[in-house]
Amino acid sequence: MEIRKLKKNEKLPMDLLLLADPSQETIEEYIKRGESFIAVNAGEVIGVYVLLPTRPYTVELVNVAVAKEQHGKGTGKRLVMHAIQAAKERGYKTIDVGTGNSSIGPLALYQKCGFRMIGVDPDFFIRHYSEEIFENGIRCRDMIRLSQDL
Repeated sequence: MEIRKLKKNEKLPMDLLLLADPSQETIEEYIKRGESFIAVNAGEVIGVYVLLPTRPYTVELVNVAVAKEQHGKGTGKRLVMHAIQAAKERGYKTIDVGTGNSSIGPLALYQKCGFRMIGVDPDFFIRHYSEEIFENGIRCRDMIRLSQDL
């Protein structure tokens, strides 16, 4: 598997991006401002993430997504660790990430990769998404914010 920056002439893997964020409009907005990376295996895009500058020396890791048939194979962890390294190489001092209160797998993954919980944005998903989101039998309401010093 190779992880690399998405080239300007390459098609955005919207099907994967929509796995992590149900709003195509929101995705299209942050894609314009961020830097997209893809994981490719045997010529097929199997994962994606976006680095989005938010403040001086701070970048947010947004929309980490892995093709469903690749779950449980370490691809997500490799993407997150690649993002951390890419952020360091670009001179950022802090990397942030946010995920839903119902996203049990991602919450564990981010902490295994060195992120620490720093806050909760109550009702984030209710304010920003018109449709209800459920994961693991839990309504996704709150954004859990995590951060890591680089």
